[in-house]
Amino acid sequence: MDTKTYIESGILELYVAGRLTEQENQEVYALLKQYPELLQEVLEIEGAVVKLTAAVSPRAKGFNAIRPQITNDSNVVELPPKKQNNWIAYTGWAASILLAGGLLWTLNQKTDLEQQLKTADIENLYLETQIEDARTDLAATKNLLNVIRDKDIIAVPLGGQGDYASSFAKVYWNKADNTIYVDGEGLPNAPDGKVWQVWSLTLNPLTPTSLGTIDDFNTDDNKIFTIANANESQAFGITLEPEGGSESPTMEQLYALGVVSATP
Repeated sequence: MDTKTYIESGILELYVAGRLTEQENQEVYALLKQYPELLQEVLEIEGAVVKLTAAVSPRAKGFNAIRPQITNDSNVVELPPKKQNNWIAYTGWAASILLAGGLLWTLNQKTDLEQQLKTADIENLYLETQIEDARTDLAATKNLLNVIRDKDIIAVPLGGQGDYASSFAKVYWNKADNTIYVDGEGLPNAPDGKVWQVWSLTLNPLTPTSLGTIDDFNTDDNKIFTIANANESQAFGITLEPEGGSESPTMEQLYALGVVSATP
């Protein structure tokens, strides 16, 4: 049982105030015997009510002060004192319970407000992170556009091969810093247990050199990947290989191939 939630429900205040049905009283009583923390809470509520009632009780004494005084003078006919009503005491208890309930409601509202503020802070922090990520992505995109639009960049289209004629890719080669940018937008996601592997090729004789695997292809949004290439490449190819890559390309899984143009 979640005693904290039960305490916050306010049913214990109603129990102390005698506002529950007989069945509900029995249920609460059974729980008080079972959970010491609930019993302690009831004792604290009762203590608070007693203190608040004591603050109200002087007003009740004022009413007692105006009651007729009993005298021993036989010439004075004493009227029997009227039975004192308990409405003053009931009023004191009711006021105390209402005040206690109001305090508890205020505390609960304060807790809810604090939780809402915490949630708002978390949401604001998340939003700020998203904005910062968007700014970072935008800066990276602008930088990438500047790179691939450079007049000295070599663009190499890679066409689909064999059974994968619908596939395509593109390589942007910056020979000044030995870097290529592989745009794999035209490739499907790699199946489980497989990765895309990029190859630098010389054609005579045909010699492939692995440039590495693209392990995060499926999770990358823009499908553009930066890869180091210090080779005198004459062509580029992309094959589908087992995770970890292969020492030589699996030609049956050659998805895209393109030859470097003689002039940029």
